[in-house]
Amino acid sequence: MVNTLIALVPVVVFLAALSLMDTFRLVRPNAIARALVYGALAAGVSLWLNEWLLHVGHVPNWIVRRWVAPAAEETAKAALIVALVATARVGFLVDAAVQAFAIGTGFALVENVWYLQSINDTSVALWVVRGCGTAVLQGATTTIFAIVSKSLADRRPHRLGSAFLPGWAAAVVIHSAFNHRLLPPIAETLLVLIALPLLVVAAFERSERATREWIGAGLDLDVELIELMKSPDFAFTRFGRYLQELRARMPGPVVADMFCLLRLELEISVQAKALLIAREAGLDLPVSADLDASLAERRYLQDSIGKVGLMALKPLQVTSRRDTWHRHLLRARRV
Repeated sequence: MVNTLIALVPVVVFLAALSLMDTFRLVRPNAIARALVYGALAAGVSLWLNEWLLHVGHVPNWIVRRWVAPAAEETAKAALIVALVATARVGFLVDAAVQAFAIGTGFALVENVWYLQSINDTSVALWVVRGCGTAVLQGATTTIFAIVSKSLADRRPHRLGSAFLPGWAAAVVIHSAFNHRLLPPIAETLLVLIALPLLVVAAFERSERATREWIGAGLDLDVELIELMKSPDFAFTRFGRYLQELRARMPGPVVADMFCLLRLELEISVQAKALLIAREAGLDLPVSADLDASLAERRYLQDSIGKVGLMALKPLQVTSRRDTWHRHLLRARRV
């Protein structure tokens, strides 16, 4: 019982602490549960692959442990983060880190349960290493991958494919170094327990600062633009003049739909930012009842404008890739 608690509890406690640090509550409980389940499935596939290589492929144990397992396991865990970043389901480093550590937690729990059943050694020191070292490492490497990948994806959104390689390489190298046993097991465990909190705290502080800047500056700008679009002076602004120029090249109804789309995206953006401000204050605001209708109208307007029209609208686009995430945030709030 003691060994089981040592093997399983530390990584779960660390995940709970990360969730509590998320002051904006960017990650909902169902997203954490999904990440845990995915991590458990990834562990099952990875353990099966390792066993197959050892007993069927007759690959030497040291090759599997030091080289194959780190690459295969980090790839399996990273796949969900790749999907979340590519589809704008994470907006900041915080929600990327929390979901990544949840994946690693699910992976570590299944892995340690498997080892508890297959290893007869009852040494407490062994399970301290596995529970506080290896288990936390599984979450740490995935978190590092998520932080690096999300940072690069935000900097170069048009080169998304290359954003994931550096983080994956870093995770594999760290995992492989741990499996090489370059330091005594207890020393490696202490290193993981010291380095990871420092990394996560730094990432959280950076993300909290970015979130506040995005909300503060973005909300004021969104509200001002909405008010401007309602006023008769809009025609004399850069936005108004550009839309007037488009009327010479595109049908009037399409240009009108462009105006409506710009205003609708601003309204959705304001709603998302207000929701985050309320969450930080400890409130849980309801999402507007007409959210579904607004999102459906947005899709209709995009279809009506067409690909060429949307490309022509890009110089006026007041939203960004992160604003794609805030639509996901509002939809998730309805669940």
